[in-house]
Amino acid sequence: MSTKDFIEKDYYKVLGVPKDATEAEIKKAYRKLAREYHPDANKGNVKAEERFKEISEANDILGDPKKRKEYDEARALFGNGGFRPGPGAGGGSFNFDLGDLFGGAQGGQGAGGFGGGLGDVFGGLFNRGGAGGPGTRTHPRRGQDIESEVTLSFTEAIEGATVPLRMSSQSPCKACSGTGDKNGTPRVCPTCVGTGQVARGSGGGFSLTDPCPDCKGRGLIAENACEVCKGSGRAKSSRTMQVRIPAGVSDGQRIRLRGKGAPGERGGPAGDLYVVVHVDSHPVFGRKDDNLTVTVPVTFAEAALGGEVRVPTLGGPPVTLKLPPGTPNGRTMRARGKGAVRKDGTRGDLLVTVEVSVPKDLTGNARDALEAYREATAGEDPRAELFQAAKGA
Repeated sequence: MSTKDFIEKDYYKVLGVPKDATEAEIKKAYRKLAREYHPDANKGNVKAEERFKEISEANDILGDPKKRKEYDEARALFGNGGFRPGPGAGGGSFNFDLGDLFGGAQGGQGAGGFGGGLGDVFGGLFNRGGAGGPGTRTHPRRGQDIESEVTLSFTEAIEGATVPLRMSSQSPCKACSGTGDKNGTPRVCPTCVGTGQVARGSGGGFSLTDPCPDCKGRGLIAENACEVCKGSGRAKSSRTMQVRIPAGVSDGQRIRLRGKGAPGERGGPAGDLYVVVHVDSHPVFGRKDDNLTVTVPVTFAEAALGGEVRVPTLGGPPVTLKLPPGTPNGRTMRARGKGAVRKDGTRGDLLVTVEVSVPKDLTGNARDALEAYREATAGEDPRAELFQAAKGA
């Protein structure tokens, strides 16, 4: 995009928002228009495609507070292409060719008695600047994201735990203070002028950026490469960090810890740390979403006649559940608030499944009693409905 286009285009009008629109209003307007004119929703519509590009360009400027400020200041200074002199300059306004102004005046002063310093007004625009000029500067670089893994016991996952993590990452080389040059004096890369990026055309008046191939995205080139980091400015380092894993995490969950990744360069922020959690199984308890599960054996008499059953909980005292008479095998009951911790701090429930226990050996009295029960219920066939349903199908 040329400087002339940058000044003359009314991006506020493109998005249909006032000049004092908030960031939220700009984002809302962009999303609405982007959905309406997106190429996927307008296949083969060239006008819609051009409109979508225009909307994206406007959002790229107005959606970035720094670019928006530069844009507003440029339009206020140059008035959509018409230069407005200050008091004593004759009043009114006159137009001139912006291409001549920013094409680089040769010698002395340019149009209207202004020197080449006007180009410096836009030196920092989109991280651009002349090589060696006032606009040339290297920029902070965000540190790399790091991913690690941790294995927790079932109880630690439910209750939360603080665990040590040993991590390896790329950090600024201590030998050269992250400059990549053993003398500590690298020079600005002439290819990308210190930005670490180079533009490439993509058609339609748009350009994309790639990491600079000469400085590998650093913006600096080491004349005397550091022997430790080979001029990269980065060296491998290891550190141990105490990480708090929140209560209620599940197996396979990926936790993001902001700013706990690799350190940045030149004052840039640190990256993020992503921790993938693995949870060991428990010999008694299982988990279903925010609820814990447990299977409790009961006797035939308890299931048939009813009674009270003590049930273990994870890390707490047992609870007593009332078993109603005629409880079938496999019935699930609920002990509220004895499950896993939710995001809001509350707890799920403990789901208790009843399993009727069949004795392997019977004593004489127990066997006689069971034989008597069988004779008393000989006229009942618990499988009668099963056969009727089979015939009906």
